[in-house]
Amino acid sequence: MQQRTTRLIRIGIDYHLRMAEVIEEKIKNYRTAPFDARFPNTNQTRNCFQNYLDFHRCNKALSDKGQDVAPCDWYQRVYKSLCPLSWVGRWDEQIESGSFPGKI
Repeated sequence: MQQRTTRLIRIGIDYHLRMAEVIEEKIKNYRTAPFDARFPNTNQTRNCFQNYLDFHRCNKALSDKGQDVAPCDWYQRVYKSLCPLSWVGRWDEQIESGSFPGKI
């Protein structure tokens, strides 16, 4: 019993050390939205929505031309940093149903 308990503790410690390394790596690589002079105020709602629109417009424009859509990833990173997940989910559903209020 003692040996099993010691093994479980060792596994738990190893797991926590690995998780700590993963979290540390994510923090090191984390990038948040940069300052945008068009949206100088604290309320970033419009900034969130604009970057969501820009991402989808960029994807559509480059896809229609048959080009790589990798440059659009910047807009996605910014809106994912600023927008609540519930808003993004609702907007994605609205795009699929054709009822999205923005012009893409």
